[in-house]
Amino acid sequence: MRHLIDPTDLTVEETGQIIALAEDIIADRAKYSQVCRGKKLATLFYEPSTRTRLSFTSAMLELGGEVIGFSDAASSSVSKGETVADTVRVIRCFADIIAMRHFKEGAPLVASQYAGIPVINAGDGSHAHPTQTLTDLLTIKREKGRFDHLTIGFCGDLKFGRTVHSLIKALSRYQGIKVFLISPQELRLPDYMLREMSAGSGLEFREVHTLEEAMPELDILYMTRVQKERFLDQEEFDRVKDSFVLDPDKLKTAREDMIVLHPLPRVNEIARAVDNDPRAAYFRQVENGKFVRMALILTLLRWAGENRPFERTPVFGEPFLVDGPVCSNPRCISVSEDVDRLARRSDDGACRCAYCETIL
Repeated sequence: MRHLIDPTDLTVEETGQIIALAEDIIADRAKYSQVCRGKKLATLFYEPSTRTRLSFTSAMLELGGEVIGFSDAASSSVSKGETVADTVRVIRCFADIIAMRHFKEGAPLVASQYAGIPVINAGDGSHAHPTQTLTDLLTIKREKGRFDHLTIGFCGDLKFGRTVHSLIKALSRYQGIKVFLISPQELRLPDYMLREMSAGSGLEFREVHTLEEAMPELDILYMTRVQKERFLDQEEFDRVKDSFVLDPDKLKTAREDMIVLHPLPRVNEIARAVDNDPRAAYFRQVENGKFVRMALILTLLRWAGENRPFERTPVFGEPFLVDGPVCSNPRCISVSEDVDRLARRSDDGACRCAYCETIL
């Protein structure tokens, strides 16, 4: 059974096929209006969402399918203490595919182990957001015409920004990518990602502390908001929340063909006056999200084959290391639910939690 938990679950070729399918859907939407007739998507959103949840809903409806699920975990049996594993074993009796957003890192990976139907990670804590990555890639293709030989600046919250983590992973597989990491010290990219970029990636990257240092070189500026919900310390949040704001003055040194992306929602990090600049692509980016999710749903359903009854709990072996140390990340699903302790050996030689990538 194929799932999308991490951007690298898809090969470069498969990613290209999904992007190409999304472009074909854009060109001829009527051709795809009934291809998922009789199929159901379950949207299990344990965390608030506007764009991602409605994008999945709209995508399935445009494919001729139906949508069930919940947008608030408090209105489900989760409020009674039901685990992710048990929830998806119930939901798979009613649906053909699942899109899950969860505040615990690694929850969609747990779901994929028990569901028996395709599971799509719609965002897990500050870990990963692979469908936003597909959205970003489709937008880059439509706006810039290519994925290689690009200079991209990631600005704002790089520590907790799951969209940043996922897109950097995806871009590392293309040629000639140069990355500027623009953030305050408190919100710099996690050390494990910096090590991976240094050791096993073809990316060229540089850390800077102001937009002005990077702006003239950028083909793409990827803005992010400072996410209050990811902070455990209110004082730390207050100190960095207004660190970077993009306004028309800062765009004066940018290239005429640069584009500005943002996964949204924004707070104050992009001034409203920027919206009228033709380089502002973030609302075009939102619409691209629907089309690429249509392509992903259709692809995973085609790959799934028959929907077989779930028979037993999984028994783990390769590529996992089983019964390793307890994860120290309080946001990891393995800390709060009864799941197998799983780890992986990463390219840099470190032993990492399979759910959240914390070094063990």
